[in-house]
Amino acid sequence: MIVVKVGGSAGIDYDAVCADIAVRWKTGERLILVHGGSGETNRVAEALGHPPKFVTSPSGYTSRFTDRQTLEIFEMVYCGKMNKGIVERLQRLGVNAVGLSGLDGRIFEGRHKDSVRAVENGKVKVLRGDHTGTVERVNTHLIDLLLAGGYLPVLTPPASSYDGVAINVDGDRAAAALAVALKADALLLLSNVPGLLRAYPDESSLIREIPAADVETYLEFAQDRMKKKVLGAAEAVQGGVKRVIFGDARNGQPVSAALGGQGTVVS
Repeated sequence: MIVVKVGGSAGIDYDAVCADIAVRWKTGERLILVHGGSGETNRVAEALGHPPKFVTSPSGYTSRFTDRQTLEIFEMVYCGKMNKGIVERLQRLGVNAVGLSGLDGRIFEGRHKDSVRAVENGKVKVLRGDHTGTVERVNTHLIDLLLAGGYLPVLTPPASSYDGVAINVDGDRAAAALAVALKADALLLLSNVPGLLRAYPDESSLIREIPAADVETYLEFAQDRMKKKVLGAAEAVQGGVKRVIFGDARNGQPVSAALGGQGTVVS
């Protein structure tokens, strides 16, 4: 079992990702695809007159502040345009893919945080009206049914709170939780960089290997959203996933390349 998470930033080649997955799926490999959509969500939010707001926590993690209107835009893009665009690509390649959000069947569940602590102008403020959370539980029954029926699941945030409220969750950490729950052999975190870079954005500074026991010590090299990927990798290996690979989704055969060791391998 391989869980593939592909990000939503500029430059990602979804055609290449889907083509590579289709080839591997047809050989009998079991895969699940989780995707993001941050870049397109930002564009649509701007066009709709409700531009995105990003906040940085006191511990240095950046996330999207998700009020109710932002959540609706988020769902429109992630569950609609991005998810169905990927499903269509796979269907055209002969893969019977099914697109679902973590809200469907409560695949991803967690606690709803309606307030968030954020650093603004050097001061810590509490912002209320947030619709975010962290995946604390993965309900695999629906996933197992799809896989047993020969369908390739294509998953995306949001998740469900324990009260059934849609919550924005980090896709990389959701994919890590999924990989742990399914006892996956590998988790691939594909984005628009070749892996974790020691001196971002210098791509020649790629860190090729990270010992599983030392993942969190490499957080100092992670910039912006890469911090969540490193955190997700740490959670995955702590949960028993054998390998986590940060790979490049911009061209070629991204899944096969990452499984072949191209990128940053955590093991």
